[in-house]
Amino acid sequence: MPLSPIRKLAPLAIEAIRRGVKVYHLNIGQPDLPTPATGLEALKHIDRRTLEYSPSQGFASYRERLVDYYAGYNISLTPDDIIVTTGGSEAVLFAFMACLNPGDEIIMPEPGYANYKSFAIAAGAEIKTIATTIEEGFALPKVEEFERLIGPRTRAVMICNPNNPTGYLYTRREMNQIRDLVKKYGLYLFSDEVYREFIYTGSPYISAFHLDGIEENVILIDSVSKRYSECGIRIGALVTKNAAVREAVMKFCQARLSPPLLGQIVAEASMDAGEEYAMACYEEYVERRKCLIDGLNRIPGVYSPIPMGAFYTVARLPVDDAERFCAWCLTDFQYEGATLMMAPAAGFYITPGSGRDEVRIAYVLNTADLERALVILEKALAAYPGRTVQQA
Repeated sequence: MPLSPIRKLAPLAIEAIRRGVKVYHLNIGQPDLPTPATGLEALKHIDRRTLEYSPSQGFASYRERLVDYYAGYNISLTPDDIIVTTGGSEAVLFAFMACLNPGDEIIMPEPGYANYKSFAIAAGAEIKTIATTIEEGFALPKVEEFERLIGPRTRAVMICNPNNPTGYLYTRREMNQIRDLVKKYGLYLFSDEVYREFIYTGSPYISAFHLDGIEENVILIDSVSKRYSECGIRIGALVTKNAAVREAVMKFCQARLSPPLLGQIVAEASMDAGEEYAMACYEEYVERRKCLIDGLNRIPGVYSPIPMGAFYTVARLPVDDAERFCAWCLTDFQYEGATLMMAPAAGFYITPGSGRDEVRIAYVLNTADLERALVILEKALAAYPGRTVQQA
């Protein structure tokens, strides 16, 4: 089981803070925007005498509200299609364990969300990767690249759309390509769509549930962590029209008894926040995205494509080793009493050696903090002993 590239440098950040250094955290997708007031009020005014188990599949009232939520994205479901999970992470793990046998293979573009690898290891499955490149903005290669990887143990394709860590948004052509592959070879399509609220281009959001002819193949992964800034309540969902998959998943759900009671109360109440809350969050991320990407690409030797969704980017730095640089920033460098923490992108790749000079940056700080972090990054790159590009 690998260490998380997002959290593995945390002890160095804690030690830097102990020394009195201010650390700008760009390593983790923890939004700093406020949780909906409706959710917080529901938490403050819980009037239960007993904090009981909830049903293993989650409260019916919450699942009914989710049906209406998905309908707003032209996704037609019933409450029975939805299983509430302990965060999106549990949804991924249960999907893998229900659909895959030990030794089965999943095809996934890389870089990809690092914990998919951990969940595959837990399920005894193996990930086969399709390389995407920063030069091409992390667009998917042609379908022939996928087909080269398909063998007798191939069972599924895994995507994240919009993508974590790259911010890439899959096009209609790319989604149709995946649909045709899934249909041709009878595969599952695991589709993590937790960032659907955050799309910054005129391009449409294409859900796996929008793809005709593979309705029974799709297992959608969802979470309230990002859209409501509620990472800590641990409420996600596994959504599928495949009754056999749901039956298998429910065995795991019953084994862990129930998803979080308090989290479901907060998540359901948060749905009353309305369009005003969603738009305010969206507009804030639009500003942060512009601030970060413009700033990164002004630093000599740094390159970031423009992310089309989510709130991450993968940037190439002029360094010999991004993990060494990120650690050095926390142990050996500060500028005016501050430094920054980023996630080395190599941890988001399966292929050894890939992403060695790249970092994932989450733009979850306000623009003033982002601007300050960009200054610190430029100063750190100028001072770093392993810099690979000379300052102009």
